[in-house]
Amino acid sequence: SQIIPAFKMIFVGAFNPAAATGGLIGATMKEAMRYGVARGLFSNEAGMGSTPHAHAVAKVKHPADQGFVAIMGVFVDTFLVLNMTAFVIFVTGVIDGKTTGIALTQKAFTVGLGSFGLPFIAICMFFFAFSTVIAWYFFGEQNIKYLFGVKGLTPYRLIVTGFVFLGSALKLELVWELADFFNGIMVFPNLIALIGLSKVVASSLKSFDDNGRLKN
Repeated sequence: SQIIPAFKMIFVGAFNPAAATGGLIGATMKEAMRYGVARGLFSNEAGMGSTPHAHAVAKVKHPADQGFVAIMGVFVDTFLVLNMTAFVIFVTGVIDGKTTGIALTQKAFTVGLGSFGLPFIAICMFFFAFSTVIAWYFFGEQNIKYLFGVKGLTPYRLIVTGFVFLGSALKLELVWELADFFNGIMVFPNLIALIGLSKVVASSLKSFDDNGRLKN
């Protein structure tokens, strides 16, 4: 019964600036866009050039095969996980204009799942965070091997361990600000590379299409 009202809240908030900057989140449109872009980038990393390190080691018959897998990763991250979380928040009616972030998510899942809500969120957060650390370690390791060879791995591992400790000890606001800053730095050189390699991508997709594999 709350699905239609949830859709209504989403569209009203998106197309009515007064609603978007009003009592729901207490933020200006500029702040909402800034945090939306930052958190979206943090979620799916589209345009950052991070996940290609993982996709590049896959053994496939054609590069486009893995390219479509990469696209599905963005879809699952953003359209499934994030939208489902948003729908849970909307349909449970926990928005009060004061609670935000993970506290709002915990509150929504507690309403929906009862006493299992908080443990469920805690377990999900653990696996999301742990898998993120492992993935980013792997991305960095590939770059260190390329730039400095195997001899650079030991210093890199020590640095990573130190930053993991700092990330758990520093204030949350500072951690988010640092993450947003460095994510933004990675976007610009990668976008330049994407523009430079656009002809290669187009050629690869054309050969993929010519072989009839897109039609199967």
